[in-house]
Amino acid sequence: MALILQALRYLVYVLVFPGFLFCFMTGLLLCGIDRKLVARMQKRVGPPILQPFYDFFKLCGKETIVPAAANRTVFLLAPLVGLAALVVIQLFIPVFRFSAFNSIADVIVILYLLLIPALSVIMGGAASGSPYAGVGLSREMVTILSCELPLLLVLLAIGKVVGTALGTGICFSLSKIVDYQMAHGSLLGKLSMIPAAVAFLLVIPGETGNHPFDAAEAETEICEGPLAEYSGAPLGVYKLSHAVKMLTMTSLFVALFLGGIGTGIENLMFQLGLSGGAAGAVAFLLEILVLFLLCAVLTFLTISVVHAVTARLRIEQLFKYYWTVVAGLALISLVLAWYGL
Repeated sequence: MALILQALRYLVYVLVFPGFLFCFMTGLLLCGIDRKLVARMQKRVGPPILQPFYDFFKLCGKETIVPAAANRTVFLLAPLVGLAALVVIQLFIPVFRFSAFNSIADVIVILYLLLIPALSVIMGGAASGSPYAGVGLSREMVTILSCELPLLLVLLAIGKVVGTALGTGICFSLSKIVDYQMAHGSLLGKLSMIPAAVAFLLVIPGETGNHPFDAAEAETEICEGPLAEYSGAPLGVYKLSHAVKMLTMTSLFVALFLGGIGTGIENLMFQLGLSGGAAGAVAFLLEILVLFLLCAVLTFLTISVVHAVTARLRIEQLFKYYWTVVAGLALISLVLAWYGL
């Protein structure tokens, strides 16, 4: 009986929270907020916040056309593989000490899993047999290479700070990073980590393919690149993966930089005599919500401001930008952390 209950609990984790349903609802909602913010910054009304939901269900109701030259199996499975990888990542990311699979994965595993959605786009584009998709997937490869170096430097800087404090050299355990912040305060409060936090926020638009870092799709130039031949439900899944990846990167930022910030909700409820049981669970969920909203504001203001005021970057500009400016910021934090500052 205990095994059955445990299996049901993990099934709820995968399908409901923090798995598929949570990723679906929150990812599309955040995508809608981003589009609304960008529109307001450009003095436009913009689409409704729920527009990504409408677009997804409309695509799911349309016919799926598979090109005659395509590898049908890879063409149809690639979007699902990318989405599944993002849902799995969300299960591993601890937010305020909670994760579905705690102490199983570290940041290196997360780094590997983050490559799968981009690789699924490349596989799908290559399987379509379209020359436009070929141009787009080559740009996607460059984008991956551009973002990986600064992201790796950020993770090294965080690992060095936490590992030095714990006496383990470099720490890559997400749960230990969160526990350290719970005990010693947010890493964002350390002067040495501010450049790394800025670098991470600038990596998010590249990882998620937001304008002006959407060189791989660039729909006004190459007909959406690797997605040129996609339609119907598979295209909807790709759009959903884009939205979920925004959520994933936001949650990762919370775990890496804001895991130590407390909202005081639990202490307030304790003073009111509402500690324990259901009240404790409510306090826990409210603290997660506050942390998530705080990070969402930071993240989406970064994405939206860059989106609103920056022209589209060419692929060579994208590579140079990430390997100089963004990687430089991350390297500053790494050097400061290495010298114990």
